[in-house]
Amino acid sequence: MRYKKFETKNIIQTTIINTPLGDMVSGAIKEGICMLAFVHPLHINAHITKLKVVFDAEVIAGENPYFETLREQLKEYFEGKRKDFTLPLKLVGTPFQVSVWKELLKIPYGQTISYKTQATAINMPKSYRAVANANGQNMINILVPCHRVIGHDGKLNGYGAGIEKKEFLLRLEGAI
Repeated sequence: MRYKKFETKNIIQTTIINTPLGDMVSGAIKEGICMLAFVHPLHINAHITKLKVVFDAEVIAGENPYFETLREQLKEYFEGKRKDFTLPLKLVGTPFQVSVWKELLKIPYGQTISYKTQATAINMPKSYRAVANANGQNMINILVPCHRVIGHDGKLNGYGAGIEKKEFLLRLEGAI
């Protein structure tokens, strides 16, 4: 008699987190937070599909040890009591995208930079449009602060969740 080898898939746990800007969907694996996105059906479905493929994982609604800390830190952030997040993050993207997102993590609370400045910081000064596109693919909103990147003219360009959310976050941080 033959037995099929059972392979355990990875698990991505998801939950809804309430914020002053609306509900967000968070995803976590054993290594850390891999998604925190404002609820938008097209974006969430695309993110989850990508995560399932990358991690060869099943997605289940439920609690993960990181979610309690995430809720606590987001609450403190929105109350103006937290400037840095201490959760482990699992960035999922191309090497270029990951380099762009790591640069986002260096932008201090309450400050902004331009897409061109961000591109220069990763030694690709002419690639500011590609940088903007990579920022738009960020699956970990707020914690990976793509909202801190603005146009070279100071305008609040692009934010997948909507310019009004970007403006709210920048006002909260005292950047505008």
